[in-house]
Amino acid sequence: MKIAMVASEMVPFAKTGGLADVTGALPLALEYCGHEVILIMPGYKCIMDAKLKISRVSKDITTAVIGKNIKVFFIENKNYFNRDGLYGDKNGDYPDNLERFAFFCRRGLDLLKEINFSADILHLHDWQASLTAAYLKNLYSDSSFFSRIKCVLTLHNIGYQGVFAKEEFPKLGFNWRLFDIDGFEFYNKVNLLKGGIIFADFINTVSPTYAQEIQTAELGFGLEGLLRGRKNVLSGILNGVDYSVWDPFTDRFIMQNFSLANLEDKALNKEDLQKTCNLPQDKNIPVLGMVSRLVGQKGLDIFAGGLNELCKLNVQLVILGSGDLKYQDILRAAAEKYPKVISLNLKFDDPLAHKIYAGSDIFLMPSQYEPCGLGQLISLHYGTIPLVFKTGGLADTINKNNGFVFSRYTEEELLKLINQAILVFKNKKKWLALINSAMKCNFSWKVSADKYLALYAKAKK
Repeated sequence: MKIAMVASEMVPFAKTGGLADVTGALPLALEYCGHEVILIMPGYKCIMDAKLKISRVSKDITTAVIGKNIKVFFIENKNYFNRDGLYGDKNGDYPDNLERFAFFCRRGLDLLKEINFSADILHLHDWQASLTAAYLKNLYSDSSFFSRIKCVLTLHNIGYQGVFAKEEFPKLGFNWRLFDIDGFEFYNKVNLLKGGIIFADFINTVSPTYAQEIQTAELGFGLEGLLRGRKNVLSGILNGVDYSVWDPFTDRFIMQNFSLANLEDKALNKEDLQKTCNLPQDKNIPVLGMVSRLVGQKGLDIFAGGLNELCKLNVQLVILGSGDLKYQDILRAAAEKYPKVISLNLKFDDPLAHKIYAGSDIFLMPSQYEPCGLGQLISLHYGTIPLVFKTGGLADTINKNNGFVFSRYTEEELLKLINQAILVFKNKKKWLALINSAMKCNFSWKVSADKYLALYAKAKK
């Protein structure tokens, strides 16, 4: 099968979030399964500035290779992409984002014809690429080259939709007839993701539970009715974990490599984490790790609300991340008050993240909503037991056999479950059984790729 992916970011070239991890890993898994894959993304300034092996194809197209032979094509435009940020700067989103990504989507379709890549599937990611489906069905439908292509649109987080003023609509190049309730119109504004959902052949999101949740008023962000109307072509596929990066057996950032065969060596990583974070080195104190954006969506509201009570328990907290100033201030004050309990690291630190996954006993992820989640999947592989709220991908991956789950989103329920987890931690036999169950879970990209291939096959029918 010939698959062209269109995305606004991708590891190792440009990243702001989990979208880049998916678009960097899924193509490799698809190639491993024997399929031909290319990727199309903007040629951002950060890519051009990096010392990467990039070749020029034409005056506005460059390319690099990942995997064995996956070509990544960068669409250049100095007016649109020669900026420090991908989507915005300290003042917020770039005001011309509609124009930037409209240009990107149309240029991507033209590129397919220029390089004669007759794709079976166009796999689009999020609102920045979603216009591709609308252009394909409305402006390119008369071309025999494009007539057989099917579009799959993946929604990574429906909270981000690409909504712009009505006056911007003519810049898309469509007839005004598409600006109505059955098209791009959304409360008298332009909604690019809505257009993608309407014109894509199949839609999926990043976990089965999230696929159900986005059809509700609580988590549909205004598009729940449209998604319910397209539920026959809507599905959920869990993201995978890149076990070549996240594997305690080979991880170069941790003190001691380990696996189920030498599980006792995990304790050396706990000792190293406590030492690194200036916490008392005591194997009998449960270490609770958190690697997260410090925002309300990630559960910081209920976590911060119960923080004083939590610090009175016999636990240690290692927190890594940055986010809302409000939560940073709360955590900073608590860390000053409880220096032997909290290690607060308000930054991005990849080596420390690896140490937290390897050295913690419990991984906290009380997200209010979580389309898929990666932290809980990584922590399972490191034998660090996830404690999560029952939502989205967290509900699909964590259960009583491999973690702890609470189903009422309150600080009281979170604290209650942490207390339960501490009791289980003290029972070494039960704890060891949990770790064994956790580390046997398989969330590799190969598993996810097989499900995407089944979805592509369905779209082609």
